[in-house]
Amino acid sequence: MTATAAWIVERLHDIAGPQRVVTDEQELREASVDRFKKYTAVHGIFDGPLPCAIVRAADTAQVAAVLAFADEHRINVVPRTGRTGTEGGLETAVEGTIVLDGSAMDAILHIDPQNMQVTAQCGVPLQVLEDAVREHGLTTGHSPQSKPLAQLGGLVATRSIGQFSTLYGGIEDMVVGLEAVLPDGSTSRIKNVPRRAAGPDIRSIVIGNEGALCFVTEVTVKLFKHQPENNRFHGYLLDDLHTGISILREVITGGFRPSVARVYSEQDADQHFAHFNDGRCVLVFVAEGPAGIVEATSAEIERVVAEHPNAPVDPALIESWFENLNWGTDKIRAEQQAMLDERRLGYTTEISADWSSIGAIYDSVMRRVRAEFPRFEDLTMLGGHSSHSYQTGTNMYFVYDYRINCEPREEIEQYHKPLNAIIVEEALRHGGSMVHHHGIGKYRAQWTEQEHGSAYEMLVRLKESFDPNGIMNRGTIFPA
Repeated sequence: MTATAAWIVERLHDIAGPQRVVTDEQELREASVDRFKKYTAVHGIFDGPLPCAIVRAADTAQVAAVLAFADEHRINVVPRTGRTGTEGGLETAVEGTIVLDGSAMDAILHIDPQNMQVTAQCGVPLQVLEDAVREHGLTTGHSPQSKPLAQLGGLVATRSIGQFSTLYGGIEDMVVGLEAVLPDGSTSRIKNVPRRAAGPDIRSIVIGNEGALCFVTEVTVKLFKHQPENNRFHGYLLDDLHTGISILREVITGGFRPSVARVYSEQDADQHFAHFNDGRCVLVFVAEGPAGIVEATSAEIERVVAEHPNAPVDPALIESWFENLNWGTDKIRAEQQAMLDERRLGYTTEISADWSSIGAIYDSVMRRVRAEFPRFEDLTMLGGHSSHSYQTGTNMYFVYDYRINCEPREEIEQYHKPLNAIIVEEALRHGGSMVHHHGIGKYRAQWTEQEHGSAYEMLVRLKESFDPNGIMNRGTIFPA
């Protein structure tokens, strides 16, 4: 039989209880998109298929029961927790979809200072988790800009990264063990051990799966000592972005790990540091940890920077800027109001590449946008910054703001998609990755095979094995 929406809702009532099944039309509309469609959403436009229900699961058993039901009847499921996705991964692209929400699974299960780890359910907000471990003098080291809103399951599922990644790593470096439910309703647990060589690292099948392979229900992450009294902030004005990238490279490849290592182009710096950057690029470092390491790291930063033309910035200005960098509900509301009042919008596309290629990618994107983007006159800002660096390379966060001179429904096609495509194409052409940390979602999925090349077949086989009936988040990672 064909599963009707009414029948699906009736069965979900039996599985989870009516109080956990949401069918309010406005909530379904809002659940049909993520921030990729923020401009149409703020205008109340929801043209895609609406989900038939949202299930707010109470525990792992309910997650398993909902997935087993959906798998049996070939019903698409979109997993979610904190709802801070930006690439369409939370979009319900299929009629009759169940949105499976884990945000009510919000217990911190065990803080373990002896073994420097904490275990929490998928719906625990990162800020809540961080506040709890801070009471023990510890930190997760994870601090994306979405920290006030993001929840643990989504952070793992999207392969998140935080502002202090150059020291602490991305979420893949922090996860010790986890629990996940497969599409057929079976539950798998990866135990908490510091390392093992017992075959492939199966954590990596779950981390970054974007709800296309399984549902993350519980996570254990590492903890670190929190020593903010030792923090040292460094800021400098530079004449060009390439100089900043060279400085980042020398500090990082020299073996030093500041928690923050960033350089902003002139245009991007103007929107963050206009009160002091004087139209120049801005280089930012933060050194943290034990006092001796902070002192050595700061000395190396100062030595390397001194070899290049620069103007120092008062460290207090950098510290103040960082204290206000994260965005929560207040900043989202302000952004939404600006969209309505001023018809303007900002987006980002983040990529990564080795040190040899990153500057060329930046330059080629700037050239192509200026030459090819048909609405170039509507751009109010085009720039970028490097904010996450590694021994072998760095990322580039392209940032573009524009005035919208079209109907709301046309905004994505007229502005965001063409700009995003240029950036993705140039990253791939130079051998980089088309996405550094926001995930593929549904709107970069058309390039997934090009991104992975001959390794794409391994991804396909994972999907076929884990999700043979194709119920998990159709169109995410894998083109529909």
